Amino acid sequence: PVIPRPCTFPMKLWLLVNSPCVHSVRWDARGEGLFIDQGLFEQELLSVGPSAAGEEELFKTKNFGSIVRQLNLYGFHKLTVSPASSTVGSRPRSTTAGGDTSYADGLLHHFWNPYFRYDRPDLLVKIKRLTKANKEKLDAGLEVTSRLPDDLQY
Repeated sequence: PVIPRPCTFPMKLWLLVNSPCVHSVRWDARGEGLFIDQGLFEQELLSVGPSAAGEEELFKTKNFGSIVRQLNLYGFHKLTVSPASSTVGSRPRSTTAGGDTSYADGLLHHFWNPYFRYDRPDLLVKIKRLTKANKEKLDAGLEVTSRLPDDLQY
């Protein structure tokens, strides 16, 4: 039997952006949004074979457009990348040597979600996938709930 992964898409994303092994996804200077280098992301996380995250297949797709669609379904908003914002720090806690040079040539995307924060994994439960049922609940003024995987319970 196939055992479902306890990781939701936002949880996977949060683990990736905090992983020292992953270079295609990083926090913005304030730790409130993330930058994704499309070319590097496709090479590092969507290509065939073991990924930098150490898993055989992190995402079910090899298409970057599908990743953007997931971001949109989970309430992430694409922000305009300004030259200044994309060159400040690779992670809020430290800057890796030459960490930003790999972003010079690639297509850089900046995404933001109010519940996706560098130091707040507890907020990830508030990120909901916009399904038809969840949209109906939200439209009716009801709360949509989920919970963190057991290893991140507080």
